[in-house]
Amino acid sequence: MISAVLDNRRFRSWGGQILLLGGFAALLFWLVSNTVTNLDARGIRVGFDFLWRQANFPISESVLPYDPSDTFLWAYVTGVGNTLAISILAIFLATALGLLVGLARRSKHPLTSGVAGVFVTTMRNMPLIVHLLFWYALATTALPAPREAYNPLPGVFLSLRGFYIPAVELDAAAWSAVCVVVVVTLAAWRLRHHMIGSGRWPDHYPVIAFLALIVVVAAGAAFLLQPNGTLSFPEMKGFNFAGGMRLSPEFAALMLGLVIYTSAFIGEIIRGGIDSVPLGQWEAGRAIGLSERHTLTKIIIPQALRIIVPPMTSQYLSTVKNTTLALAVGYPELGLVVGTVINQTGQAIESIALLLGIFLTISIAVSLFMNWYNAHVALVEAR
Repeated sequence: MISAVLDNRRFRSWGGQILLLGGFAALLFWLVSNTVTNLDARGIRVGFDFLWRQANFPISESVLPYDPSDTFLWAYVTGVGNTLAISILAIFLATALGLLVGLARRSKHPLTSGVAGVFVTTMRNMPLIVHLLFWYALATTALPAPREAYNPLPGVFLSLRGFYIPAVELDAAAWSAVCVVVVVTLAAWRLRHHMIGSGRWPDHYPVIAFLALIVVVAAGAAFLLQPNGTLSFPEMKGFNFAGGMRLSPEFAALMLGLVIYTSAFIGEIIRGGIDSVPLGQWEAGRAIGLSERHTLTKIIIPQALRIIVPPMTSQYLSTVKNTTLALAVGYPELGLVVGTVINQTGQAIESIALLLGIFLTISIAVSLFMNWYNAHVALVEAR
């Protein structure tokens, strides 16, 4: 009977995996126990109690409100907020620029395709840290003092202390109205896409209905919520600008470096995906009277998405992880906050564990979303 069990292929497969998992768990338990014992012997406390102590260090800029009197836990949350904001903004801008680069690479005009090719080759073969340091040096040394700031556009000023642009200041009612309009817009866009896909409505009619609905919803939200907002322009007062929105040199250098570097890779992914679609699809679009733009958007790109999305997922994950290089230019993302907390508390193991766990969670969330979208695209194409 024992030989029959051992000869069972499924038993051997599962048994080997269980033994391997058990060995890994035992090794992990030994490492944790040994580390805790050695730290206790040296009088170093282990635990996450420090998270509720007062941080007592500043964070130069953040998307969430922060004060040095807040706890270390809120300092971590602030760092996560900065990391997420940088990641989302960089992914969005790099995708838009990468689309332009990918289309330019396919252009029949030799100058356009040549410039795009030089851009891709140069940017992809230069380390990201070099991009960041170059833009940071440019922002902090090549720009003038605030009183001699460049003014390329009305209300826009470039100086050593940052970039100043006009800003809209909204109250709570205005933000609520904006959220209502955004939610209704997304729902209406989804409904319009479904109606066009089902063939129940002409292609041009839902556009008019869509725009009319957005106008009606915006007017209704403004009437019910009574939002208030003001447009603030930067003005020179004393030794610096006041009003408007300030983009620090650190933020500007980080965004420029990340977006330009990532767009070169995304451009090649998009170009490769479009080139993978057979030429007969282009000819079919022309044969039924579609323009090049409509052939690209209605026929080519929907088919190319199945090729584009998987490598794009890896590129988005790399972009999220590349935000840790922000410490090279002094932008306070999560990695820089973790380093400061370690210097303040000495809780290195706990801080690194939190850093790993947070980035793992963000990466898994990005992967799940992109896998869902990839499956959604595949199902649409399969029908």
